[in-house]
Amino acid sequence: MQTGPLNCRLHTGVPVLQQFFAGDDTREDFRLSRESLAVLLDLLHQDRRHGWGATIETLVLLFWLARGASYPVVSRVFGMPRSTVHRIVHRVTEEVVAIRHRVIYLPRSADDLAAITRGFAGLARHRAFLKAAGAIDGCHVRIKPPSGPDGHCYINRKLFASVIMQAVCDHQGSFIDTYVGWPGSVHDARVLRHSPLYRQNIYPPPGHFILADSGYPCLQHPLPLITPYRLPVLGVGARFVIERAFGMMKIRFRAIFIKALEIHHTFMPQVITACAVLHNICLGAGDTMAPEEDVQDGMPGDEVEDRHGSHRTSPANLDNVEDSGDMQPKHPDHPHDVPLPVDTRVSIVVSHPAQQHWLPWRRGGTMTGQAIAQMS
Repeated sequence: MQTGPLNCRLHTGVPVLQQFFAGDDTREDFRLSRESLAVLLDLLHQDRRHGWGATIETLVLLFWLARGASYPVVSRVFGMPRSTVHRIVHRVTEEVVAIRHRVIYLPRSADDLAAITRGFAGLARHRAFLKAAGAIDGCHVRIKPPSGPDGHCYINRKLFASVIMQAVCDHQGSFIDTYVGWPGSVHDARVLRHSPLYRQNIYPPPGHFILADSGYPCLQHPLPLITPYRLPVLGVGARFVIERAFGMMKIRFRAIFIKALEIHHTFMPQVITACAVLHNICLGAGDTMAPEEDVQDGMPGDEVEDRHGSHRTSPANLDNVEDSGDMQPKHPDHPHDVPLPVDTRVSIVVSHPAQQHWLPWRRGGTMTGQAIAQMS
């Protein structure tokens, strides 16, 4: 029985690889341009002295993402055993997630922060937004609900199973913070309250704020948030950038986000985070895909409800939202007081380290919604 390194040999007649090595466009098969792919391989700097090789294994993951996480399709196209494809996908996904701190990060200098705030002021066309340091929102990603008593916790208020991705982006739609893995029945405000961004109180710097929609409270501390309650018109152009960021990511990996996949719910947060990492890499390489009108975040109708005076979360009841009926979808088979299963917290992926000592500021004063309104 052989126990040493296994040197695998790939069939040279695989059409998708023939096109890749011939220098053809890679976006159709792998959803990344050659420039983006080169950046990804450089960041991974994988040392494959045996097996299929770093480039081939990365292409397998990208093709898997492009084809809706179908192991049989990838196995047939690459001529690999299905079990091998499964191992490669999981290993390379973990490697992509491991480099997230090098790709998804908060501004590292005052100049970086100034560029972001100027960008938001330009989007809003108003000087009041020179203190906007990001835009936050959440999106629901469809999953196959787990069997057992905890499965109903993933059913959101639109009555489909999902996990939540909370993200903050800059003025260009590049993610600067992500937090993935909470079940779909949980309110956006509760996800925020449990996120490291909120609990560690490290961003934005004093006097700055983050733009949010009406699903979030207007806050001063510990995370200054401005919702469109006071500035419903001026803030739309600046706040919409986070929705556009989600749209660009979803149009690139349409097969992942358009339907519920046959992926275990504990692995789905890693897949989503890997897509966010790839999104940032592509933006940095100038590899963009414009979002289409039919690509939404899985929770359509929110903006319509907002315009007609839907319920808003206030700062006073942020701490009580955990027990709110709004957490749960309104149907008779779904009780409103279902506790969050503890094991779901293990699958949560955080986009930044627990401590970030490089930030050039300390927490201090904040800018309130009233102050912003007065500036306008």
